[in-house]
Amino acid sequence: MDGLVVQDEKSLSELIARVRAAQSLFSTYTQEQVDKIFLAAATAANKHRLDLAEMAVAETGMGVVEDKVIKNQYAAEYIYNAYRDVKTCDVISRDDAYGVEVLAEPVGVIAAIVPTTNPTSTAIFKTLLALKTRNGLIISPHPRAKNSTITAAKIVLDAAVAAGAPKDVIGWIDVPRVALSGAVMSECDLILATGGPGMVKAAYSSGKPAVGVGAGNTPVIIDSSADVELAASSVIHSKSFDNGVICASEQSIIVMSDVYDAVKKEMAYRGAYFLNAEQTDKVRATILINGSVNAKIVGQSAPKIAQLCGFEVPESARILVGEVSSVDISEPFAHEKLSPVLAMYKAKDFDDALKKAERLVADGGYGHTSVIYANERTEKEKIAKFGAAMKTCRILLNTPAAQGGIGDIYNFKLMPSLTLGCGSWGGNSVSENVSVKHLLNYKTVAKRRENMLWFRAPEKVYFKKGCMPVALQELKDMGKKRVFIVTDEFLFKSGFSKRVSDCLNEMGIVNTTFSDVQPDPTLASAQKGAEAMRSFEPDCIIALGGGSALDAGKIMWVLYEHPEADFADMAMRFMDIRKRVYRFPKMGDKAYFVAITTTAGTGSEVTPFAVITDQDSGLKYPIADYELLPKMAICDPDLMMGIPKGLTANSGYDAMVHALEAIASIMATDFTNGIAKEAIKLVFEYLPAAYNNGSDEKARGEMAYAATMAGMAFANAFLGVCHSMAHKLGSYHHLPHGMANALLLPQVMKFNAAEAPLKMGTFPQYDHPVALRRYAEVAEMMGIKGKTDDEKLDKLIVKLVELRKEVGLPASIKDAGVPEDKFLETLDEMCRAAFDDQCTGANPRYPLIAEIKQMYLDAYYGKESK
Repeated sequence: MDGLVVQDEKSLSELIARVRAAQSLFSTYTQEQVDKIFLAAATAANKHRLDLAEMAVAETGMGVVEDKVIKNQYAAEYIYNAYRDVKTCDVISRDDAYGVEVLAEPVGVIAAIVPTTNPTSTAIFKTLLALKTRNGLIISPHPRAKNSTITAAKIVLDAAVAAGAPKDVIGWIDVPRVALSGAVMSECDLILATGGPGMVKAAYSSGKPAVGVGAGNTPVIIDSSADVELAASSVIHSKSFDNGVICASEQSIIVMSDVYDAVKKEMAYRGAYFLNAEQTDKVRATILINGSVNAKIVGQSAPKIAQLCGFEVPESARILVGEVSSVDISEPFAHEKLSPVLAMYKAKDFDDALKKAERLVADGGYGHTSVIYANERTEKEKIAKFGAAMKTCRILLNTPAAQGGIGDIYNFKLMPSLTLGCGSWGGNSVSENVSVKHLLNYKTVAKRRENMLWFRAPEKVYFKKGCMPVALQELKDMGKKRVFIVTDEFLFKSGFSKRVSDCLNEMGIVNTTFSDVQPDPTLASAQKGAEAMRSFEPDCIIALGGGSALDAGKIMWVLYEHPEADFADMAMRFMDIRKRVYRFPKMGDKAYFVAITTTAGTGSEVTPFAVITDQDSGLKYPIADYELLPKMAICDPDLMMGIPKGLTANSGYDAMVHALEAIASIMATDFTNGIAKEAIKLVFEYLPAAYNNGSDEKARGEMAYAATMAGMAFANAFLGVCHSMAHKLGSYHHLPHGMANALLLPQVMKFNAAEAPLKMGTFPQYDHPVALRRYAEVAEMMGIKGKTDDEKLDKLIVKLVELRKEVGLPASIKDAGVPEDKFLETLDEMCRAAFDDQCTGANPRYPLIAEIKQMYLDAYYGKESK
């Protein structure tokens, strides 16, 4: 608010008046205007996800930065994706046959109460909801989180105003106090309340309509029919997320007696620390203070809580589990704990488990969330009985409670939200995940599902020695008249591009060549090429070369067909390519895109990816969208004969890493694994020969096919943290991309292979860590023997290191010539940037920034990753 600091009743009254005036104007906006503002606001919030996460943890001392990044991005990306096409203005639906018309009107000014546990993600969520519905919003932040909450709100407001929103449509209390919070609730038109029971009760007692949430005390039944590995992984994945501050997270698990020991063993294996009797008593005495959760444990790590209780646990402990028997309210373990502290009960049969779950819900979790792990196919009767008995509005099956309850991650019909209504059972006005509509109580059973997967490739892929002239003949058959060739200066001067233009000339197709593409192409270069395209007006674009020329050609193609496209938006990171905030424009209306590779490495000819460099910062940005997928790909080994040794080694090893990362990815499928394994086998067999003899036709051909196959694999399974780290290592220290990948690969493979990682990747089909087994399968394919998968992995890494040495690549980052002082000077910045790289999201093990740092250090000094 320009010039206004809200710290007392007088300044609050002025704020309310400003927001009311702005909202009155906002209520006249059209759907088109609102959607433009909504997009701008979501985009801005998404771009600041990491900054806001760091700020929230620093200010509150709660949670985990890397997990709050996910929540911030979820609040922007998933909320935008859910409502991007929802009508919220004027007539929103019409049924002419029945004569029904539904109109939407804003309620006015909303009071938004934001908790200390989720200060930035909740602020993003509520401001976006208000903007989509043309409401004004006044935020009352928690005093211990006011700076991060206000910063998040200001980011959204500034973006909204820049997109055309009234400048005062969102406001906040700068110096929050109970009296001011009460005043804003009594003066607003609707209260959107998220926080403790006392605050929510005050909201419902204010005399104004309120949408609030009740306490969460989520019980989980693990039935005898459950997949124990799935259940244990899911519970720990959820309960340790952001140190347990999400209200939907598990508070108690009730395990059938016949699988109790197996569940306990599996959970201990995956990082659960089981308290002994003395430790259980110490934690029991610390959980509550005066009947409410002890603020000192909220959002803290398991080791820190143990230390607070007077004992030590390993730093690897992800949650503390107390084995208790009483479900009575007098038992502290039976309460909501907002921390990685979990109660574990043994049930003699299903009815006993059900009674325990019902009592836990009744003693503090009415209306919120409950979970059952059971065989969906064989135990339909039990699941139905559980659903009927639970007085909760979210009933989850085989699903992590925290990530499952907020919606749209493990079940795609459960609406995404960070305010979870508990219905009349919890004293709430809504019984579903809070969204743009709040009408009735709904009881929703959400079953875990894996979403549709895909395999996408260019519509035409030509390969074999001498195939290029034959493939290009199709352009004449298509009726193409004007072709714009994109290549680099070397290929232009050495006559490679002339082979293409000669073919086109013979067919009478007018063509021109743009050769101003440098290694690590910049946006400025792409803009220059796009300008030349607009002058030439081609109906076909041919990109010829290695990754640089192909990537530059793709970006030029976008800028040629859609000059309004914004590079920063294209480079925006996403969690799910189908749900990204930025929607790529449709490609191919003006020009047909052909990619011809001249190196066996990047696979760019068959991928929807392009790496472009910001000429101002020097950072590389991987851009991904299936609209960037070439229409035709040509892989002709004739164009690769005589490639220099250095390029052969770097590009060939890059293909190896593409295939290995695709296999380990959380999005890997049988389709991608098959071609990735074939690519690995070919690289092992033919890269040394291609390196030692650039004229070996057999080796060159097989390496060409290996690179293209690896490209197809990662085009659909995506990559991982090895590429994220390699992008930044190349950006900051100018190492060739393939070399950077080769130097980091051993550390990343050891890191990914952890069977009980601190955090695993989040994707519904990836239900427990399997990277070690996948690596072992690669080893077995290569004839590597071993008694255990760990032994096979170690031998596979040795073989990869030997291959790296055989093709002349250095053994460490230090040996590659990167000065130690420069490396250490940029290390923290590289780690943060690598964590936020697009490729990180598909990694099977979700890395902490500190873990990335350790891998960088190990790779620099040539040590094994611990």
